[in-house]
Amino acid sequence: MTDTTARRYSAGAMIFHWLIAILVIANWQIVERAHDFEGAMRGTVMGYHKAVGITILVLTVGRLLWRSTHKVPPLPSDLAGWEKTLARTVHVIFYVLLIALPLGGWLANSLTGRSIDFFGLFTIPQLPVGENRTLGGTIFDMHALGGSIFIYLIALHILGALKHTFFDKNGGIFRMLPFGKVPG
Repeated sequence: MTDTTARRYSAGAMIFHWLIAILVIANWQIVERAHDFEGAMRGTVMGYHKAVGITILVLTVGRLLWRSTHKVPPLPSDLAGWEKTLARTVHVIFYVLLIALPLGGWLANSLTGRSIDFFGLFTIPQLPVGENRTLGGTIFDMHALGGSIFIYLIALHILGALKHTFFDKNGGIFRMLPFGKVPG
């Protein structure tokens, strides 16, 4: 393994990262568009949001399994201590949200008596929690708040990657891409 390869994420990690990133942004836009509709059309669009959320959950579990068996490259050595702490903290919060948001959505749907249609292929059953519409509504509210926090953290993540790539010139975004220069 070359020195540059040791500073890049593995191909599998890159695929998981970019696939999940695209799906998270797409799912945010799907739910934003759902607010423009009413009735059956809103339900259809929200059905896509739920199915994409479950897909994100499955991919995140896959990514965590991948990560547990593949070495993560070290953070660039020129990062300040606070930058390393911030990077690690944001990544942990990302994983928590990537798991908690879909599970929370599934739980809230279950509490409000709804199963999840997975793109018309099969139905994901309700969790065995009984019906409690008030609690389900509260969890939906927390789900929405968590989603908003996630979007702000994604913006912070993107700004950090761009800063490290173009201002610090330490490889930043190229650590998660199969091309570009990752300096030593």
